[in-house]
Amino acid sequence: RQALALMDHPNIAKVLDGGLTEDRRPYFVMELVDGLPLNTFCDRARLGIRERLELFVQICQAVQHAHQKGIIHRDLKPSNILVTVKDDHAVPKVIDFGIAKATQGRLTDRTLFTAFEQFIGTPAYMSPEQVFGEAEVDARSDIYSLGCVIYEMLSGAPPFTGSTVQAMVAKRLTGPPPHLTGVPTPVDEVVRKSLATQPQDRFTTALALA
Repeated sequence: RQALALMDHPNIAKVLDGGLTEDRRPYFVMELVDGLPLNTFCDRARLGIRERLELFVQICQAVQHAHQKGIIHRDLKPSNILVTVKDDHAVPKVIDFGIAKATQGRLTDRTLFTAFEQFIGTPAYMSPEQVFGEAEVDARSDIYSLGCVIYEMLSGAPPFTGSTVQAMVAKRLTGPPPHLTGVPTPVDEVVRKSLATQPQDRFTTALALA
């Protein structure tokens, strides 16, 4: 809670308060973001490639700020990024930093827990090292998730899909996703680099990705 409270960025939902309930359950009070999920906003506003990339750069800057504060999100996905409009400008807000949360919906949009309710992430957006529960999950895991987010922003679907978690995992371990169509080649190359199977082959920071 103290770490989350250190974050102060226009593209991150602010943590206002926190504590324990009478039955000792921890809670957070966060800024209310009156916005739409990222992909819903992009589609309804009919944003072009450049406009989507401009939104994504803001998201990367927010994640960079969190990383500088020592926080790895671990569950970056379109539904955890809300977009609101302020002074006629679209403003993305990253929510639920470091918070394990199970939601209703499709497998690709559901946060998973272990039998002991330990957070592990959302299958369609998890890095390979996070999938296998490796201890050394660092900021580059979020870079992978950001790659999944921008891939879906530009193509309309996550880079790796499947009817089961195992199917998604198998696909991402065989190499990069299909090339993006209808986008400039340099953009495609940036997205694919962020989705490299090995962490050392990705961008080292969210700022570099931006």
